[in-house]
Amino acid sequence: MKNFDRAFAALLGHEGGYSNHPDDPGGETNWGVTLTVARANGYVGRMQEMPADIAKTIYQRNYWLPQFDDLPYLLAFQVFDGAVNSGVGQSVRWLQRALGVADDGNLGPVTMAAAKAADPLKTAVRYNARRLQFMRRLTNWRAFGSGWAGRIADNLELAAKDAP
Repeated sequence: MKNFDRAFAALLGHEGGYSNHPDDPGGETNWGVTLTVARANGYVGRMQEMPADIAKTIYQRNYWLPQFDDLPYLLAFQVFDGAVNSGVGQSVRWLQRALGVADDGNLGPVTMAAAKAADPLKTAVRYNARRLQFMRRLTNWRAFGSGWAGRIADNLELAAKDAP
């Protein structure tokens, strides 16, 4: 979990605050955690009152794969952020497509070897291109597309800043 705290802090820049937008299929959320996910992880309080430390525990348990610690931080953050936004399997598939390996949604040894051998910045750029292409096809793009595109732009800025 060497990079988790740093990634969580960056993630909160995208996910902070309570929301209950009618076009969001996730429904009621706080810190980006949906009511369904919060309940599945034992949180029983009102979503508006869920503390960030509960969200942090949920993110660490459900969205931060142990393999992320073996990736360059700039890739680990991208895949973590994508996992929170669209699910772990989908996020790993974007990484696999960016790397040119089979996209089965599992962060196994082939994907990890390819990720470690690849240029992290180029991979992050390709990853975010795949992510944006996917999101543009979603039916709720009109409601959330501007925010998603801004999030991806911010992630590209972070990748450039973190590049070796």
